[in-house]
Formats: sequence, structure tokens, C-alpha cells
Amino acid sequence: MPSQRIVTLLPSATEIVCALGFEDRLVGRSHECDYPPSVTRLPALTAPAFDVAGTSAEIDARVREMVGRALSVYRVDAAKLAELRPDVIVTQSQCDVCAVSMSEVEEAVSQWIGARPTIVSLAPRRLEDVWKDIETVATALGAPERGVELADRLKLRCAAIEKRASALSERPSVACIEWIEPLMGAGNWIPEMVAMAGGVNLFGKSGEHSPYVEFDDLARREPDIALLAPCGFPIERTMKEFARLQSKPAWAGMKAVREGRVFVADGNQYFNRSGPRLVESLEILTEVVHPEVFRFGHEGSAWRRAAG
Repeated sequence: MPSQRIVTLLPSATEIVCALGFEDRLVGRSHECDYPPSVTRLPALTAPAFDVAGTSAEIDARVREMVGRALSVYRVDAAKLAELRPDVIVTQSQCDVCAVSMSEVEEAVSQWIGARPTIVSLAPRRLEDVWKDIETVATALGAPERGVELADRLKLRCAAIEKRASALSERPSVACIEWIEPLMGAGNWIPEMVAMAGGVNLFGKSGEHSPYVEFDDLARREPDIALLAPCGFPIERTMKEFARLQSKPAWAGMKAVREGRVFVADGNQYFNRSGPRLVESLEILTEVVHPEVFRFGHEGSAWRRAAG
């Protein structure tokens, strides 16, 4: 097969393509694709259609307004995309507020004259879906064996962690927070990862979208551990929002707060990217759930302990 020109419009898709060994074929990316760092040399073909600055509450209000008016949350640079003439475009159809949607990509290429690119759309809900997506991308790029090998390697790493954690008698309850205002638990692949890490997940169901959570319910459930990893937020940005939770009257009385087991993780780089680094996300979970057993070296860079 001739060397293909690839565009990825989702950070996890970029990571998958690079992990498969095809970074040299990438010709374009989304504005959020930043790993591995070398991909930032590529032209960004998308941009948010709203102001991404501000608090989580302000961002939520802007997105809700756009969705309510049936407006696209992201823009695609259709002219630049056409100029790049990719053979394969990898996008997603899982969440219209997380990245460019499949329909927007299809619209961008609908007027092309001549050969149309192959559009690969990813929509993972569980870890198994992520591994299958890796194989799907590899097949689209003409190297199915690379996909099988990479997926198998990642699954083995996860299985080794799960086996080690399953032997532990203590299983702390864990509240994973994916958005601060409004408060949301973490869904999709996160609940199963909490279980694999030796914890008991309190909010969100495996394979389902992230649920809204009332703060009173969070306080009532008394999690042993609270892990804040908002979608798209690095640690520093989450720490700025942390005061909103601390201001709640019941916050200080929660068990996780009293015992100093509140943690902030980089939700932008890890938990919310459905790609190879979900294995590192699982490692992070084990470090906060069972620090007496697991040490992978992620503390300080990927997660940190938050002051009560």
C-alpha cells in the first residue's frame, strides 16, 4: 500500500497513530492534539467555536447555549483540510462537546472533487472498545498486525495490574470527578478502571456517559478517596477550581478530606483520552488507591495530593 497521508482530529487518535508507528504519515491534527509533543509541528485543523477561558461553570454555560441553539461546538478548517488531501481521517462520534463530530468531518469533505478520504470514526465506551479502536485504526492504515500487537501489549499491562490489585483485601470507595461545576462523576471506561485498581467506584457506570452528581449525594456517600480529573483540565487549572468544592459546608467533614485522601490528576492528558495512555491512567489510579503497594512514579507530574 502506498504511504498514506493521515489527519487525526482527536487527541487519542493521534496517540494511537503514533503508537502504531505512523507519526511520519501525519499531515494534520486537531487543536488539542499535543502528544507526543512532536505532533505540535503539524497544522491544527480545528478550533473551539466558543471562549474556552474561565471557570468550569462558565464553560458549561457556553457549551449548553451552543448545543441548545444547534450550533457546532468546534470548527473545522475545511479549506486547509482539502489542501492537505489526506487519505485517512480519524475522528470520533462519541461526544459532540468533546471534539469535532463525524458529521462535521463528512460535511467538510462533501464538496471534494475526486477521491474521498477514508473516515475512521471512534466511539469507545469501555476499555475493550479502546483496544478494538486501536486495531480498527491499524487496519485502516494497512497494518492490522501492528494493531493486534499494540492492543495485546496494553491489555497485558492492565491485566498484570488488575491481578496484583485483586489480591489486596482493602477496597477503598472512590469518587472520580470529571467536572466540577456542575459536578459530574466519571463514566465510560473509568468505573472499570477503578475496579481494576482495587477500588469501589461510587459514581458512573461502565460503558455509560458521565452522570451529574449532587454535592449532597457526594457528601452522603462518604468516599474514602476523591480523585478530581476534569475533562480537558491540566492539574493547575483544576487546582484553581478546587476552592469551589472547599467552600461547600459539608466538604470539610467528608472522610476523604479528613483523612487527606483528595487527589488531583491531569484529566487532559490521561483519564479522558481513550488511547494507549489509559494504561498510565490505571497506574495513577493504583497509586492513589493503594499507595502502599503501587509506585509507578507518576506523582508530581500526573497527579498530586490536594490540600483539604
